[in-house]
Amino acid sequence: MPHRQPTPGFDPGADSDARPTPHATTPQLRDFSSDRRLLVLAAMSLVVGTGGAAAAWGLIRLINLVSNLAYFGRWSAAPVSIAANTLGWWSVLLPVGGCLVIGLMARYASEKIRGHGIPEAIEAILIGRSRIQPRVAILKPLSSAISIGTGGPFGSEGPIIMTGGAIGSLFAQLFHLSNAERKTLLVAGAAAGMSATFGTPVAAILLAVELLLFEWKPRSFVPVTVAAIVAAAWRFWAVGNDPLFALAAHPALSGTALMLCAVLGVCAGFASGALTALVYGAEDLFERLPIHWMWWPLIGGLVVGLGGLIEPRALGVGYENIAALLQGDMTAGSAARLLVVKAVIWSVALGSGTSGGVLAPLLMMGGVIGALFGVVVSPGDTGIWALVGMAAMMGGTMRAPLTALMFGLELTHDINALMPLAVGCATAHATTVLLMKRSILTEKIARRGHHIVREYVVDPFETMRVSDIMAKPAESVPASWTVRDVVTFFTADEAPRRHKSYPVTDGEGHVIGIVSRADTLRWMLGEVAPERSLADQLAGQELMTGYEDELVGHLADRMAATDTGRVPILARANGALVGLVARRDLLRVRASARRHEHEREALIRVLPRR
Repeated sequence: MPHRQPTPGFDPGADSDARPTPHATTPQLRDFSSDRRLLVLAAMSLVVGTGGAAAAWGLIRLINLVSNLAYFGRWSAAPVSIAANTLGWWSVLLPVGGCLVIGLMARYASEKIRGHGIPEAIEAILIGRSRIQPRVAILKPLSSAISIGTGGPFGSEGPIIMTGGAIGSLFAQLFHLSNAERKTLLVAGAAAGMSATFGTPVAAILLAVELLLFEWKPRSFVPVTVAAIVAAAWRFWAVGNDPLFALAAHPALSGTALMLCAVLGVCAGFASGALTALVYGAEDLFERLPIHWMWWPLIGGLVVGLGGLIEPRALGVGYENIAALLQGDMTAGSAARLLVVKAVIWSVALGSGTSGGVLAPLLMMGGVIGALFGVVVSPGDTGIWALVGMAAMMGGTMRAPLTALMFGLELTHDINALMPLAVGCATAHATTVLLMKRSILTEKIARRGHHIVREYVVDPFETMRVSDIMAKPAESVPASWTVRDVVTFFTADEAPRRHKSYPVTDGEGHVIGIVSRADTLRWMLGEVAPERSLADQLAGQELMTGYEDELVGHLADRMAATDTGRVPILARANGALVGLVARRDLLRVRASARRHEHEREALIRVLPRR
């Protein structure tokens, strides 16, 4: 019999009863997979960027309005410092009342308004097909404005990111888009909101890449950039181009100072771990309470109110505190008190499920740590250390070091801070990656039963050729065989171990079909003429084939789409059978990638082996 033995250890794998479609021409390979749809998404991002900017300004003014009404009894959307109120003990009731309203809204309107926004956006992207409900787009900013405006120790960026993302998602849902395209517009809206709020378009783009997109493709990067720049342009038209916390350029730091920045980064990394543990420790305590979660924010609001009596500056967003830290205008004692009170009330309030963001509190607490560090190492100028501490805390806690680095630069326009920020953010990121399994953002998602991998790697299926994994030489059976010959081939007692299916070749070695053990059983039961040739029996069979020079990923996609378990591989030059790929061969790609990742060897030896 013309039967060639397979490569040792090769098993053709599962057979398939499905009839695959004919092989399509392999597309020309390119560095990127984007097509003209990129231009459509970029054009849509012009609208989304404008909507995200409008949402950001609307939310900021709504927060200011609530603060003015609650603490000063006046109808105004002008910025105001809650610490300047004169209510005394009565001020304790304001966070309690605000959090009670939020609990009722979450219970009877939408539970999705709970939390700080970014985990909810990630969850919508990865699990919810990038679909955000219209009522969430309305209730999330409203609940956040009530929370922050009545003294909640949160930032507005998380709700703004969620609201901007909701605008992008709702706009995308008006059109026939794929889930991936809808995700791009959701993230574009989120980046636009952050860009309009802080005037940090580059940091907003990096935030999208590091936290929200879960890919690095022109298809998503370009539209997100368009939206962020559009939002920044609207901000320039409305309020000018001045940075949020303008600083005079600090002198370049010496090598010794950069080493101290690394120490500060490590300190910020440990502080990030402690703050994350505080937040989820508080959440665990609330979980044990014998009351409905609707009442948890009320308890959190009481803690916030009492903390505000001790340190009023810990209430609200607190941008004025960040400015004071960067300017070196806060004493060490005041900074330490602010850090303790802010950490306690923020972690308790966030653990209770109140609506609000994490970025501004992280910046403030990181700035305090940096300022206190500066008092020890450089008493004359604590501003640069506060800036490094802010960025390091943000980069370590959110696991977004590039975003934090650029955020610090764009907030201050201090270009000489580039190197200190890079050192601090990198060491803080390394510390938290080694210290904690998950970040403050992904821990919440993990508690809901979902696992997220935050590392971007090249897909090995898109770099390996079929010739690298196919079994060769390929076994086949001749088309001249009869049905009786094939039945005997599969069922004879003295036959060697048979595979589940074999390609059928004509006299010139070209594949005309595939025959499987299941086929022979069906033929026997269907009383097919035993003398009928395989060529006649397989006439009209739809056959999927692959080429030895195509990418494994392309072949795997077609196998999955047609539920094909075994594919003959042809030479592109003459169409001759050169190999076979079964499902188990695809696992070799994964095994190869894992081997490259974990197997270690010294390729150059200084000393000879003994």
